Amino acid sequence: MNLHIFEGFPQTMQEVAIALLPLAVLFAIFHFVFLKLPVRRLLDIGIGFVLTFFGLAFFLQGVHIGFMPFGEQMGNVLGDMSYKWVLIPIGFIIGFFAIYAEPAVAVMVEQAEKVSGGYIPEKLLLYTLSIGVGISVALSMIRLIFGFSLWYFIIPGYIIAFVMVRYSPKTFTTIAFDSGGVSTGPMTATFILAMFTGIAGQIEGRDPLLDGFGMVAMVALAPILSVLTLGILYSRKEKSQYVSDDSGAEAHHHDR
Repeated sequence: MNLHIFEGFPQTMQEVAIALLPLAVLFAIFHFVFLKLPVRRLLDIGIGFVLTFFGLAFFLQGVHIGFMPFGEQMGNVLGDMSYKWVLIPIGFIIGFFAIYAEPAVAVMVEQAEKVSGGYIPEKLLLYTLSIGVGISVALSMIRLIFGFSLWYFIIPGYIIAFVMVRYSPKTFTTIAFDSGGVSTGPMTATFILAMFTGIAGQIEGRDPLLDGFGMVAMVALAPILSVLTLGILYSRKEKSQYVSDDSGAEAHHHDR
C-alpha cells in the first residue's frame, strides 16, 4: 500500500479540528442554556460533526496530494501549447463544469428553489451560474494570454452590476451577490487557480504571482452579473404577461 498519500494527514486533521472546535463549543453552550435537545437529536448532530471532521480532513488531504498538483501540471502543459487561443474555449469548459460540481453552489440553488416555492428553478439557476463562470474563466484566459490588467475587467464589471441592480427584482439581487461568494469554493480556489498559476509560469513575460492570480475575483463577479441578467429577464417576462392579461381583460370588457 502506498502510504505517501497520508503524509501530512495528522497535521491536516489538527487544522480541521481547530477550525471546528469553536462551532462545537458554541453549539454546546446553546444546547445547555437554550435548546436542551433530546438525546436522539444530539446523537445525530454529533455524528454530523464527526462526518464533517473526516470529510474536510480527507478533502483537504486530497487537495494537497492530488487536486493542486494536477491543476498545476495541467497548467504547465496548456501554457506550453503553440496555439494559445485554445486556452479560451478550454477555460470556458473547465469553468462551466467546475461550478456545476461545486458543492456550495448545489446547496444554494436548492435553497433558492425551496424558499421561492419553485419560482426560481434549481436547474435554471445552476446553468445560469455555470455559463457565467465559464465566460469569466474564458475572459481570464484572454487576460492571461494578452497581459491585460485585472482592473479593465473588475471595475467596469462592478459598475455594470450596480446599474443592473436598479432593474432587477430584489430577490434576484440578493441571490446574485450570494452567488459570487459560493462560486469561489474549493473547486475554483484549488484546481482552477493552480492551473492558472501553472499556465502563467509557461507563458513568456507573465508572472505567476501577478498574472496567475486575479481569476478568483473574476469568478466572484461573473455570477453576480449572470443572476442579475436572469432577474431582468424574469422582470421583463412578468411585465409582458401583465400587459397581455390587462389587454385581454379590456377586450373582454368591450365585447360585453
